[in-house]
Amino acid sequence: MELKRVVVTGLGAITPLGKSIDELWKNLVEGVSGAAPITRFDATNFKTKFACEVKNYDPNEYFDRKEARKLDMFAQFAMIAAEQAVQDSGINHESINHDEVGVVWGAGIGGIQTFTKEVKGFVEGNGTPRFSPFFIPMMIGDIAAGHISMKYGFRGPNFNTVSACASSTNAISDAYNLIR
Repeated sequence: MELKRVVVTGLGAITPLGKSIDELWKNLVEGVSGAAPITRFDATNFKTKFACEVKNYDPNEYFDRKEARKLDMFAQFAMIAAEQAVQDSGINHESINHDEVGVVWGAGIGGIQTFTKEVKGFVEGNGTPRFSPFFIPMMIGDIAAGHISMKYGFRGPNFNTVSACASSTNAISDAYNLIR
């Protein structure tokens, strides 16, 4: 049996080093560090006050207000990177079989921002055990792949690979094995 040739046709990135492949590459080559003082929460009580956050991120630049509220930041980043990759690939949506196009995503954890907010609200609340009905859909790791598939109408395999810091590398391997 002859194996299919597998190639990467499009790239996308939203990272502490840049919100596009070009910006990421430029900063990598120039040796720019993505580490900076933490801005997303009060780090006063932490020994470490630096982290690698996506700088100057405003979800309203990418999503309408309603959509942004329904997506945890990790899923927002996934959608942005996927949009860049789809654009970069030059895919002609009219000429592909959407049943043969899937999404294999890699994320070591899902919506930690949503998880933290919901648990904090529960613990500090008035004792009423109440979580948002969007808690689980916003938090689970495979929701990013689901949103990407729904946006583009991809109906092939769809799943998230979870293996800590190696998740994305394993997702690439899983996608390769599905294609060949």
